Amino acid sequence: MPALAVDAAAPVAHAFACDAARFPAPLLGPAACPTADKPDAAVWSADLSSTLYNVDGWGAPYFFVNDDGDIAVRPHGAATLPGQEIDLAKVVAKAASPRAGGGLGLPLPLLVRFPDVLRHRVEALNAAFDYAMRSTGYGGRYQGVYPVKCNQDRHVVEDIVEFGEPFRFGLEAGSKPELLLAMSCLAARGNPDALLICNGYKDDDYVSLALMARAMGLNTVIVLEQEEELDIVVEASRRLGVRPVVGMRAKLRTKHAGHFGATSGEKGKFGLNAAQILSVVFKLKVIGMLDCLQLLHFHIGSQIPTTALLGDGVGEAAQIYCELARLGAAMRVIDVGGGLGIDYDGTHSAQTDISVAYSLEEYAAAVVAAVGRVCDCKGVAHPIICSESGRALVSHHSVLVFEAFSASAPGRIDPATGYLLDELTDDCRADYRNLMAAAVRGDFETCALYADQLKRRCAEQFKEGILGLEHLAAVDGLCEIVARGMGAAEPPRTYHINLSVFTSLPDIWAIGQMFPIIPIQRLGERPAVDGVLSDLTCDSDGKVERFIGGRHSLPLHELPVHGTRGYYLGMFLGGAYQEALGGLHNLFGGPSVVRVSQSDGPHFFAVTRAVAGPSCADVLRAMQHEPEVMFEVLKQRTDGATAAALARSFGAMPYLSFDPEAASMASGEGSGMSSDSEGSAAGVVEDDDEEWEFMRGLTV
Repeated sequence: MPALAVDAAAPVAHAFACDAARFPAPLLGPAACPTADKPDAAVWSADLSSTLYNVDGWGAPYFFVNDDGDIAVRPHGAATLPGQEIDLAKVVAKAASPRAGGGLGLPLPLLVRFPDVLRHRVEALNAAFDYAMRSTGYGGRYQGVYPVKCNQDRHVVEDIVEFGEPFRFGLEAGSKPELLLAMSCLAARGNPDALLICNGYKDDDYVSLALMARAMGLNTVIVLEQEEELDIVVEASRRLGVRPVVGMRAKLRTKHAGHFGATSGEKGKFGLNAAQILSVVFKLKVIGMLDCLQLLHFHIGSQIPTTALLGDGVGEAAQIYCELARLGAAMRVIDVGGGLGIDYDGTHSAQTDISVAYSLEEYAAAVVAAVGRVCDCKGVAHPIICSESGRALVSHHSVLVFEAFSASAPGRIDPATGYLLDELTDDCRADYRNLMAAAVRGDFETCALYADQLKRRCAEQFKEGILGLEHLAAVDGLCEIVARGMGAAEPPRTYHINLSVFTSLPDIWAIGQMFPIIPIQRLGERPAVDGVLSDLTCDSDGKVERFIGGRHSLPLHELPVHGTRGYYLGMFLGGAYQEALGGLHNLFGGPSVVRVSQSDGPHFFAVTRAVAGPSCADVLRAMQHEPEVMFEVLKQRTDGATAAALARSFGAMPYLSFDPEAASMASGEGSGMSSDSEGSAAGVVEDDDEEWEFMRGLTV
C-alpha cells in the first residue's frame, strides 16, 4: 500500500454532499452530486421507450406503446382497425378502482386475459398451415390439437375449442383429469372430427376412459408411450367392446440440444425405439388389430430453435410413418408434437432458449415440406398433419400486471454525519487522509484501494465494539460517494413488487426463463432508474434480476409520490404453464383475473368476467387447514369488533393493500354482506352464524 506522510491527529476536512470547495475535484461529477442536472425528460418519447424495451420485437403484432405512453393491445393482431386498440393501463384502472367509483374493486396482482388474441392465434396457426399446403399442392390437411397442460383454465380451453371448431381443432390430454375436461369440452362444443389425443403414461382406468370417449363418438386416439401399454389397450377394448384407434410415440434420433430438448433423442423420457415400434406392429398384426394403428407421434422438444432442426426431425418421423404404412398399418395422421416456439426477447435468434429464428408461417412451411417430400419419395398418400402447439397458442393471450410499491433509496451522504470521521481511530483516519490525497492526485486506483481498506478496517473495529453504528454508516456513505466520483455506476435499486415469483412467475425461479417485463404506463417519460425486482416472499430466490436483452437490471421510473396511483409493471407472453406450475410459497395465491374483449364502448373494451384472486381462507384450505375452525378459535379471544376484522382478514387476498377503500371493497364491504357485531358498543357478537357467513361470502 502506498505510504504517505500524514498527520493522523490533524483535523480532517469533511467532503460530503456536493461541496466543491471541500471535496477533491477529481471525485466530483454528475454521479457524485445528488443535485446534478438530469437529462431533459422532454426529449424522451413513447417511441424511444418502445425501442428501449424492444416492444416491437417481442410484442408484434399484439402489443405496442401508444401515444399516451401506455402499453396497448391489438386484439386482432395486424388486422386490428384504428380505434380497436385496448389501452392496458385503462383496463387496470377499471379493474382496480373501487366499485363506488365505477371500478370493479379487484385487488392486484391482476391477470388480464384477451380472448380476441386467443382467437387470432388459433386462426393464424390454421391459416399458416393452410397456405403452406395450398402453395405446395399438399394432398392432406392440417388438424391441430391444443395440449391442455399448457393452460387448463376452463375458459381458455373452451375458447380454443369454440374458436377452432371451423378447423376441426381438437385437444390433447396427458392425465385422467385432463382427459375428463377434454371429453366434456369437445362433447359440448367441439367439431365431431376434432381429434382427442391421449398422451402420457396410462393405466387401465385411463385407457378405459379413452375408450368410453370413443364410444361417445369422440375422435379419440390412444398414443402408446411404452410398449407395455398395448396390452392394457387390447384387454380394455375387448372388455368394453370398443375397437380403439391407436398411435405410437416414436423416439427419434434427432435431438434438440437446448434446455427444452431433454425429452428428445434416443435417451428421451418418452417414446418407443425402432425395435419396440416393430414389436408393437407384430403384436397388432397377430391379433388382427393392425388396422387400429393410424397415428405416429413424436416430440423434438419445446422451443425448437430453427426450421433446419425442425425439418430434420419431421423428415425422420415421416420416414417412420411411411415404413408403418408399408408394414400394413392404416396410417392417417402424423402428429409432429409441440416445439413451435415463442420469441420471448424479440431477437429472432436461434442462439438461446428464449427466442426462435423463424415465423409461424416458416414453421408451417417447413413441416409441410418435410412430410410431403418423404411421402412423395415413398409413394405414400399425404397424411393429416397434426401439431400440439400449446405454447404458441396461449402465451400472448394474457398479461400479468403487478404493482411496485416501494424501492430502495439511492445512496445519499448526510453532511451532518461528517463529524463522526473525527472520532475514528488513528489508523482509520490515516486511511481516510491517504484516500483523499489519492483523490486529489486523480489516482483512482490507489483511491479505491484505500477506500476498501478503510471500509474493512472500520468493519473489524465495529465487530470489536470500538466503533458505533453511526461511524460505520458514515464510512459506508463516504466510500459510496468516492466510488460514484470515480465513475462507478450506481448499483441497481431494488423495487419491491406486490407479487410472488413462485406463484405467478415459477419458470423464472425454476429454470431461469425470461419473460418481457416492462412498465405498462409512463412510457412517454425517460426511465431514469436501473432496478431489479424483489417479491413478497421470505425467500432469497423471490427476485427477478435477469431481463431480456441480456440486462441485469430493468430501466424504470421513480415511483409516484404517496397518495397517487401506483406504478404498474406487466409480464408478457406468460400465458403458457405459469398458472398451473405456480405454487403457494408463503401461502400467496393466484392473482385476480379479468377477461377483456374488444368492443365499441368509449374505451374500446368490455370486461366480460372478473374474479378476485384466492382469499387467505382459500389458500389455507389448500393446505388442509380449516378456516372456519380457526376463526371460531380466535373469536373466543376477542370482542365483536375485532372478530369482524378477523373475518375480513380471512376473506381478503394474501397480497398487500395500500388503498383502504380498495381493500374494503376487495374484502366484501359494500358488497351487501356485513357483520352485525361490527361497531357494537358493547363489543358483543350478536349473531355468530351471520358473522361467519360474512367471511365465507368473501372467499372465491
